[in-house]
Amino acid sequence: MLITDTIKMSLKNLRVNKMRSFLTMLGIIIGISSVILITSLVAGAESLIVNQIQGIGSNIIGVLPGASEEDGPPAAVFGVVITTLKEADVQAIKDQIPHISAGSAYLTSTEIITTGSQKTTVSVFGVDPDYPDISETSTDSGHFLTLEDKAAAARVAVLGSQAADDLFNGQNAIGQKIKIRQDQYTIIGTMKSQGTVGFQNVDNAVFIPITTTQKRILGIDYIGFARFKVDSQDNIAETIGAIEELLRDRHDISNPKEDDFTVSSTDSALAVLGTVTGALNLFLVAIAGISLIVGGIGIMNIMLAAVTERIREIGLRKAVGATSANITTQFLIETVIITFLGAIIGMLIGIFFAFLVSLGVNSFDYDWDFVITPTSIIISSLFALIIGLSFGVYPARKAAGYDPITALRYE
Repeated sequence: MLITDTIKMSLKNLRVNKMRSFLTMLGIIIGISSVILITSLVAGAESLIVNQIQGIGSNIIGVLPGASEEDGPPAAVFGVVITTLKEADVQAIKDQIPHISAGSAYLTSTEIITTGSQKTTVSVFGVDPDYPDISETSTDSGHFLTLEDKAAAARVAVLGSQAADDLFNGQNAIGQKIKIRQDQYTIIGTMKSQGTVGFQNVDNAVFIPITTTQKRILGIDYIGFARFKVDSQDNIAETIGAIEELLRDRHDISNPKEDDFTVSSTDSALAVLGTVTGALNLFLVAIAGISLIVGGIGIMNIMLAAVTERIREIGLRKAVGATSANITTQFLIETVIITFLGAIIGMLIGIFFAFLVSLGVNSFDYDWDFVITPTSIIISSLFALIIGLSFGVYPARKAAGYDPITALRYE
């Protein structure tokens, strides 16, 4: 009997029992779609974080208060308040470390600002005058903060593009007044649109001197973190080491294991990210793979039921010359076809939902890449095929093992 005849017969049997065939595929459909969706979501989330980190700059060094654990970031990342990093540390790094072309301390706060009858909630950034150099941006009108503004803790502000539109409806904001808490601030500039940087919408923000933020808004003498721009990527490793030595000297730390700060570059952050997402991807795919195994068990159960229903057919085929190999091949082909169709449907469903997620995230102005890797398609297909064959062998061998005389007498 030709293999093509066997395939045609298998397809005919599947068409006769459409609903049962679909239910048999369901476990494979769910498993494959889960694998495709999970791998796409992990890759998309990684691209989102990578794009945000790269948006900060490839030659940027960050300094956070608090030491990093070997298997995690500094506690400050999780909102733990650590007061060891001062604005004077930032200034010392700028003055004493070679290859630093710009540096800024940062403090952030969410505040309600008003002007006349207009009111809006924004992020208030306390920064140094070097902020535009670090963020590779500039003012759209007016000018940015100056060293004199910082020294005097002046009540001046620069508006992000969205904040300017919300408060002044496209009118000239320079020289206008806004109120933050109990103080009036004079607008000296507005920024060009920057979008979302480091998961923060810096367009809906107000920039004021770091000293003003410390004294008039938060009432503290420490900073949240600092960023430094290095003149060349080739000097990043050397500069990180120099910053660590300087901060240890300033904080009276002799043992590096007792560091109360963390210094890292965007490259090191990306390396850690790759390790974390890789492990997460394997873990989630392994969980999704369980549904494929469950689907394989479902296929085996349905095929066993199909064998029982078709005992007389098996006996008749054997009586007219079909061999055990023919019977085995037929049932294996039916299993493979079910698995293959289920895999295709699962892939399409997984790709569709991954695309919907990508559209949804990007609608919030985040840079989420729609990623479907060939590796995930190939691995899913092979795994589905292996599952189908593995769980189809037993029903096929059972069908082939029936004695033709006994099978013809079966009621």
